[in-house]
Amino acid sequence: MDIAVKRLIISLFFPGLFLVLIWLLFIIDATLDLDLVFHGLYPRKWSGLQGILFSPLIHGGIRHIFANSMPLLVLGLLLFYFYQPVAFQVSAFSWIVPGLVVWLVGRSSYHVGASGLIYSLAAFLFLSGLIRKHLGLMAVSLLLVINYGTMIWGVFPIEDGVSWESHLAGMITGLVLAWVFRRKGPRGFETYGQGLGYRLGDQSDEEAASQLPWDEYEVEGERKKEPQQPPEPPASLNHSGE
Repeated sequence: MDIAVKRLIISLFFPGLFLVLIWLLFIIDATLDLDLVFHGLYPRKWSGLQGILFSPLIHGGIRHIFANSMPLLVLGLLLFYFYQPVAFQVSAFSWIVPGLVVWLVGRSSYHVGASGLIYSLAAFLFLSGLIRKHLGLMAVSLLLVINYGTMIWGVFPIEDGVSWESHLAGMITGLVLAWVFRRKGPRGFETYGQGLGYRLGDQSDEEAASQLPWDEYEVEGERKKEPQQPPEPPASLNHSGE
């Protein structure tokens, strides 16, 4: 199997697992009428603190979970594919921080759903692509703008019943994370050796090349050649006169 295909499958694993989990909980909740929404986040109530952990897993209806499913899968795939060295850290902060902010300053209502996580991942991927000045990552940023550009309106209190606080907190969290982790994970193209290569923060060139299969090619499309070592001079002969 091609290494790029393997990387794609591995990058899909955790987003896919999370998607299966939220749908399983949704089906169980709907079937058994458990009212899991009351385990969501409720600002400034001690009992509502549990929602910081549980609210991204809980959805209020079929329309809600459908709206979140595709962005979760796509954004999660992009995160684990391009930013594998920091993917778990970014995911953890994107899960916890927006919920904590909403618990501190949000409206007195139950807040459920993975929207805060989605907004954080989208903001992280968008700004990271611009900061790193890498063509592939900038293309990802452009893709996010085209497909999820309307998400920006979700940070304003326009629609009743929508947790715009979660959206806004998630977006700010993602932007901050993009800056905090700007030196981790992929960087832009830099000249080294005899060609253009792709560098990963805090990693050797060999590790970087092994993690990003397409970067064995130069920008022009030719296969990157290893710098040729000058031939070693022949060992000097010992003329002893014999």
